Amino acid sequence: MDLTTQASAAAQASAAAPTASDSSPTPSPGGAPSASAPAAPASGTVHLAPAPAAPASGTAAGVPLRLALVVGSNREGRFAPVVADWFLERAAAREDFTVDVVDLAEVDLPTALSGRPGAAVRAALAKVSPRLAAADAFVVLTPEYNHSFPAALKSLIDWHYTEWRAKPIGFLSYGGISGGLRAVEQLRQVFAEMHAVTVRDTVSFQNAGQHFDSEGRHRDPAAPEAAVKTMLDQLAWWGSALRDAKSRRPYGG
Repeated sequence: MDLTTQASAAAQASAAAPTASDSSPTPSPGGAPSASAPAAPASGTVHLAPAPAAPASGTAAGVPLRLALVVGSNREGRFAPVVADWFLERAAAREDFTVDVVDLAEVDLPTALSGRPGAAVRAALAKVSPRLAAADAFVVLTPEYNHSFPAALKSLIDWHYTEWRAKPIGFLSYGGISGGLRAVEQLRQVFAEMHAVTVRDTVSFQNAGQHFDSEGRHRDPAAPEAAVKTMLDQLAWWGSALRDAKSRRPYGG
């Protein structure tokens, strides 16, 4: 399965193979609780880019934006880690972001929402909800399964609400001939309901497995690297603008 690179200036990139990952939790408007107190990041799941030595241009007061990469597949034999690692290398080279990885393969959230979850669900939420709340922006990595996105990703979204509000979201996708773009189009509608702002340009890989070598390197990186730069530039602009706006006036939507 793969993804096509969709960016304003760039061309398509391809890739193949399926991915999977698991989810993280917090409640949504219709009903589930969110974890309030931040939990320490689970070892092995959080990858933070080194803090920049100098203030980054384009960020409020020179403070890097906290970017959460949500790996939305928990499928056995998933291809998602290859795409995630490729993205993380590029994001780590920028000074305007620090990156935290929320991998849904490491969080088990039920699909049955509850306003009064049990201890196991509260523990699962405590692993992810504070991290989503702390993020200034998101990149959602999704495969395409049957013209849509994985159930684990929908569960993560629905367990949360305020964590998404008034924050920008970019998409990194992969799949077959569509490169995961049908999943992305559905996610745009879902996140609009959460009061999130999705940026226009995406990075998608069509038949992804064919475009990465055995060490996870893209065989023809020019187009996807141009696409990821465009998407991150847009996230940096929106993330900084929204963070600054919320510091002066809380979002009341």
